Amino acid sequence: MDPHLPENIYCVSRPIYSNPAFEEDNKRRARDSRTLRERLSRYCGCSSRKALQVLKGVIPVLDWLSKYPIRDSLLSDVISGVSTGLVCCLQGLAYALLVSVPPVYGLYSAFFPILTYFFLGTSRHISVGPFPVTCLMIGSVVLTLTPDDSFLLPLNGSSANETGVDLEAQDAQRITVASTMTVLIGLFQVAMGLLQVGFLVRYLSDPLVGGFTTAAAFHVLISQIRIILSVPTNNHNGFFSIAYVLIDVFNHIDQTNMADLVAGLLTIIFVMAVKEINTRFQHKLPMPIPIEVIVTMVGAGISYAVDLDCRYGASIVKSIPRGFSPPQIPDAALFWRMLGSSFSTAVVGYAVAVSVAKVYAAKYDYTIDGNQELVAFGVSNVFTGCFSGFAASTALSRTAVQESTGGRSQVAGAVSAAMVMIVIAALGHLLEPLQKSVLAAIIVANLKGMFAQVAAVLALWRQSRADCLIWIVTCLASIVLGLDVGLLVGLLFEMGTVVIRTQYPACSALGNIPGTDIYRNMKDYKNVAEVPGVKIFKCSSPIYFANIDYFKDQLKAVVGFDPVRVFRKRSQALRKIHKLIKKGKLRAIENGTIATVSQGLDNQGFEDERTLGRAEADVQVDWASELPGKLAVPKVHIHSLVLDFSAVSFLDVVAVKSLKMVIKEFLRVGVNVYIAGCDDEIVRSLEALAFFDEVVTKDLLFLSVHDAVLFIRLETFTRSLQHDNDNGITVMQESKEPLPFTEEEDLIEAYDNEHEAMRGLSS
Repeated sequence: MDPHLPENIYCVSRPIYSNPAFEEDNKRRARDSRTLRERLSRYCGCSSRKALQVLKGVIPVLDWLSKYPIRDSLLSDVISGVSTGLVCCLQGLAYALLVSVPPVYGLYSAFFPILTYFFLGTSRHISVGPFPVTCLMIGSVVLTLTPDDSFLLPLNGSSANETGVDLEAQDAQRITVASTMTVLIGLFQVAMGLLQVGFLVRYLSDPLVGGFTTAAAFHVLISQIRIILSVPTNNHNGFFSIAYVLIDVFNHIDQTNMADLVAGLLTIIFVMAVKEINTRFQHKLPMPIPIEVIVTMVGAGISYAVDLDCRYGASIVKSIPRGFSPPQIPDAALFWRMLGSSFSTAVVGYAVAVSVAKVYAAKYDYTIDGNQELVAFGVSNVFTGCFSGFAASTALSRTAVQESTGGRSQVAGAVSAAMVMIVIAALGHLLEPLQKSVLAAIIVANLKGMFAQVAAVLALWRQSRADCLIWIVTCLASIVLGLDVGLLVGLLFEMGTVVIRTQYPACSALGNIPGTDIYRNMKDYKNVAEVPGVKIFKCSSPIYFANIDYFKDQLKAVVGFDPVRVFRKRSQALRKIHKLIKKGKLRAIENGTIATVSQGLDNQGFEDERTLGRAEADVQVDWASELPGKLAVPKVHIHSLVLDFSAVSFLDVVAVKSLKMVIKEFLRVGVNVYIAGCDDEIVRSLEALAFFDEVVTKDLLFLSVHDAVLFIRLETFTRSLQHDNDNGITVMQESKEPLPFTEEEDLIEAYDNEHEAMRGLSS
C-alpha cells in the first residue's frame, strides 16, 4: 500500500477479467463426476471403525454415557431429575384432560417416552413427555371418533326415551383411539427419520409456529374453561368448534360448581404469581419454586379434608389405579380415519421438540442430529402407544425446570422417569381427591408463554409484513377452522408468500459511485452516476419459469425500450427505404449523401460505409440519425447492457432458454449484452443447459460489474479509433428486399407472439 494514501483507502491493480480469462489464469479445476457405483461403494462400504460410528449414531447413549463425568454431574442430575419428575407427574395428569382420557394415562405418557429417548435422543437437556398442543390435537381426534351418541344406554328405572352415556365403554374406546394415533404418529416420525427428511420441519417458520401455538393455546384455554367451571358441554371439533363450546358454556353457566371455580381461580393466581417470581429472581433462587407441586398437594389435601366431592359436588380425579396397563396392539382399522391428523401432529411435535433442543444445544455448545431426533421420538411414541400412553414431545417450561435445577444430561431424565414410576406404583392414590379444576388451572397458567407471543405481532409487522401476515393467517385459521386445517392453511399461505416474493423479485437499475468500483441502486443514492451508453440491471432473486416474464418486463422498463418492437419497426422502415430507392426517390451518392426526389420527403444526408457500385442494393441504416420523411423508429440510446447476476442463485431450463433469446433480441438491435457476478455454480448450470453457442459465448461473462463496464469502455474507445463515424445508408448487397429473418429470429418471434397471446388470455 502506498504510505501516502489514507488508511481507509485501498488500491487494487489487476486485469479486467472475463470468466474465461479468469479461469485460464487461475487454472479452474474440473469437478470429478462419480458414477452411481462409486457413490454406493463409498457410502455402503464397511469397516470396524465405520460400523462403530454408525452404531453410536443410531444409539447415541453408547457415545455419551461412556464419557459421563459421574463426580461432576451425577448429583446435580439426580436433584434435577427429582424436581422435573414431580412436574412431569402433575403435567401428565393435567394434559390427560386435553386428550379426554383418564388422568392415569397421562402418567404413562410422562414415563415411557423418557426410557427410549434416554437411549436414542441427542439432546442432553430436553424433558420428554406430553405437550399441550399435541395433546389437544390428539384430543380433537379422540372426540371426533368417540362421540357421546355412540355410547348411549337406557337409564335403569326410566322411560325408554331417557338415556345416559356409558362412560366406562367410552373411556376404553378413547384410550384405544389415543394410543393408536400415538403409534401412527411414531411410525410417521420413524419413517421420516429413516428417509432423512428432517429438513421438512424447516418449512415451519417461526411466524407460522408462533401463530399456530398461540391458536392452540386459545383452544386449550377454551377447552379448560368448562372444566374449571364444571359445566356440562357437548363435544365439538372442527370448524368453529370454539364458538360452539363457548355457546354451550354460556347456556349452562347457571350450573357452575363454585367449589371448582374458586379452586381453579386461586390455582391460576398462585401459579402465575410464583412463576413470575421465579422469572424475575431466577439468578437469586437456587432452584425454581415448584409451585405446581405445592398447589397440587395443598389442593388434594383440602379436597380430602373437606370432602369436596360429596359435600359440594366437586369434580375430582377419583381413581388412579396402581401399576401399569398391559401392552396392547393398536387398532389398525383406525389408521385411515386419522392419517392426516397423525401426520400433522407428528410434524408439530417434532418441530417443537427440535426447536427447544436447539436452544439448549446452542447455549451449551453441542449439536443436535435432526434425523436421529425423528427416530428417537418416533420409537418413543410407538413404545408409549403400545402401553396406552399418548404422544410425547417436550415443553419449554418443563425443560426449563430440568436445566435450571442443574440437569446436564439425560440421566436427569431417567431419574425423573423413576419419580413418575414411583407415583404410578405407590403414590398415585394420594392424588385421587384432587379436583380436576386444579389440573385445568395448572394447564391454563402454563399457557402464559404462548399467549405472550401476541405482544410480538406489532414488532413483527414493523420488521416484515409478509411474516406478520403468516402469523396472523395461521393463528386465525387455526382458531376458526381447527388446528389441523389451520396448520395446512398457514403452510400454504407461507408457501404462497415465498412464491410471490420470488415471482416478483426486486429489480433495479444500478449506477456507479464515481471513482470507485461500487455500483448501487440509482433510486437509493444521490451520488450514483449512470454509465454513459450502458444500462446495468440487477435481479435479486433466483430466475425460473414463474418469474422470467416479470424479469423481462422489468428489464424492458429499465432499458427504456422493447428490443422486439424496435426490431419490427426497423424492419418496416427498411422495407419502405427499399421501395423508395427502387422508385428512385432516394439515391445514394459516392460521397455519402442521398438525394431525395419525393413527394413529401425532405432531403436527408447519409454517410456511405462502402463503395456503392450498384443501383439496386440492400441498405444499412444508422438508426441514431434522422430518417427520411415520416419514418419513425424507437431510439436506442444505449450500446451495452450489463446483467448483474451476483444475487441470482438458481436458473432453470425455461429461464435459461428465455435469457438466451433475450440476449439475441438485444444483439440484433445493436446492444451488446454482458452478464456479471455469476457464481461458479450458475456458470456450470449455464453450461449444462446449453446456454452458450456461436452467438452467445462465454466471453460475455465477467467476474464483476466493474470488470464488464471497464471492458465496455475499452471496447468503445478502441472501436472509435478504428472506424470512422459513418452515418447514412450504405450499399451492402444486391438484394432488393430487407434482410430476411434468420431461423433464430423466427424462433424469437414465435416465442414472443406465444407469450403475448398467453398474456392476452390471462388478462
